[in-house]
Amino acid sequence: MPIKQSVCYPMMAPLPVPLEEFVSRVAAMGFAAIEIWKPDETFPQIAALAHRHGLVLASFSGHDSLSNGLNNPQEHDRIVAELRSSIDLAAQYRVPGIICFSGNILPEQTEEEAIEHCAAGLRRIAPYAEEKGVNLNLELLNSKVDHPGYQCDYSAWGLEVVERVNSPRVKVLYDIYHMQIMEGNLIQTITENIQWIGHFHTAGVPGRHEIDDTQEINYAGVCRAIAAAGYDLYLGHEFRPKGDLFAALKQAYDICNQG
Repeated sequence: MPIKQSVCYPMMAPLPVPLEEFVSRVAAMGFAAIEIWKPDETFPQIAALAHRHGLVLASFSGHDSLSNGLNNPQEHDRIVAELRSSIDLAAQYRVPGIICFSGNILPEQTEEEAIEHCAAGLRRIAPYAEEKGVNLNLELLNSKVDHPGYQCDYSAWGLEVVERVNSPRVKVLYDIYHMQIMEGNLIQTITENIQWIGHFHTAGVPGRHEIDDTQEINYAGVCRAIAAAGYDLYLGHEFRPKGDLFAALKQAYDICNQG
């Protein structure tokens, strides 16, 4: 079955056309979903627009602050409350997963302590996510280029957290762009851990632009492996196009239309 592809359109702003035309054209290309970074007062209109064009709203951030996250137990009450509200919103609008963040490294903590704090925070909210049928996706980000200091910057780190929680609704957001920068070995890591992956993001390395043949990742090969592993959730394109937006999206869709 072909991979269900999504467009994270805030990365591509400013859009060259009104949002409704953008969504219509994305749907016509064959995309299954769009996604945003963070809900605001326009969220109901965006969700309605996606549904009107037959698209799922695939993902959004579930709590505030990428840098001040689950590795800090003093933030757990706030984050759990925010995640609970986000789970309710996701369930209402049929969003399959929301994003969580480890936070930046806290110098007073060991790696083991940070992993356990993240797992402890997610354990508190996992039963509610299970009840509502919404995935909590801990995002893997690179700390070399885009997010200096971010702690969950290797797949093994994030996978250790979600395995400790051991909930069918707690997974990692495997960002292919970020993990190519940090560690490579994409296909083996993905296929060996597909049951723990709740969402994918793409972008070209280096530069975070189109996923064409000017960058180093073989996205067709990676996506064939994802499809062969039986993945049935969403892969979201999160790149900044250098050229024509719709040409870049069509190219990305064709490259990743594997399965």
